[in-house]
Amino acid sequence: MPATTPHAHRVTHRYFLVMLAVGMSGGLLGPALPHLAAMTGSTMGQISVLFTARALGNMLGSLLSGRLVDRFPGHRVLAAMLVLMAAGLAAVPFSQGLAVLTAVVFLLGLAEVSANAGANTLLLWAHGRQAPPWISALHFCFGLGNTLVPLVLVAVLALTGHFAWAFWTVALYALLLLWPLAGLASPTAPAAREEEAPMPPADAWRLALFLFMFGLYVGMEITFAGWVTAYATLGGMPSEEAALLATLFWLALSAGRLLAIPLLRRFSPWWVLRGCLALGLASGLALQLGWLPLAAVSLLFGLAASAIFPTLFGLSNQLMTVNGRTTGRIFLAAGVGAMAVPSLAGPLLERAGTGAFPLLLMALLGLLAVALFALRARVKRTGA
Repeated sequence: MPATTPHAHRVTHRYFLVMLAVGMSGGLLGPALPHLAAMTGSTMGQISVLFTARALGNMLGSLLSGRLVDRFPGHRVLAAMLVLMAAGLAAVPFSQGLAVLTAVVFLLGLAEVSANAGANTLLLWAHGRQAPPWISALHFCFGLGNTLVPLVLVAVLALTGHFAWAFWTVALYALLLLWPLAGLASPTAPAAREEEAPMPPADAWRLALFLFMFGLYVGMEITFAGWVTAYATLGGMPSEEAALLATLFWLALSAGRLLAIPLLRRFSPWWVLRGCLALGLASGLALQLGWLPLAAVSLLFGLAASAIFPTLFGLSNQLMTVNGRTTGRIFLAAGVGAMAVPSLAGPLLERAGTGAFPLLLMALLGLLAVALFALRARVKRTGA
């Protein structure tokens, strides 16, 4: 479907609203964690199982959503996942036992990533090769949802004194999106294909490189956001100041995705990715050598990381056939990276000291640069 059609723009605006809901749902777990621990009578160590449950739900949802979007109208799939997400959010305050709450959060993770992957796939189909700027805007909406939802929690606590209303508010917003989706036809894949046809060898190699890069990137993003506070605290920064570093990172990441929209209209995805990796390496080097305050490094690293995922996702659509199953594999790789890579940071900080943290970040960026170079070389050799 051409990117200039009115229908493409209408469905795009609906996907922005869906991603805002997904971001709010996903971002609510962290701020609500102390309330959930108190509700279930769990320690913070015990309640952390919710993150594992959501990650496992994300991985299963990645595989499920791709098959659903390929087989059924995409808007029906999105609607079903919004209903499941709303039901899970509504059920959280009633899940008084940790086991029940863990099961609910697992289903939430499945619904969130299915809606996320579905919206990304449908946006690619709506805009074709011109999708990268729209993908960046879509991911900005996801980040905006993460940023806004702590404010929702603060507001409902001030108004009602009970955290449950934050979950119910986001659930209601998700349900309100069903009507805007119902009135529009779903985008379809740009070309008919046989579901069981083997992937062309050129596409298989490119997909393998893309999956490797998506896993590395998401692992790097989660590692920085999850460990920068601990890194700063171990380095002697007061805990109150250290806690702000992750917030600065997420704010810069969201702002960078807005900045990437005009950049992707002006420059090729290859140049945007090179610029992001160069800025990331410079930030890691500044962190290692102490050239900049940690707050400045957090902002620069967030800016460097901001456009990598949406730009890679848009580039994949330009270089190979992307269907729902392909998108599912991409989000599965992202989930594996989110679980595997951050687990390296703890042992490294414990055994090698704080100096290992910037080295790990630079190593991940270096691997991303090597993979991008290999992908570019293969494209030049075999043709886009």
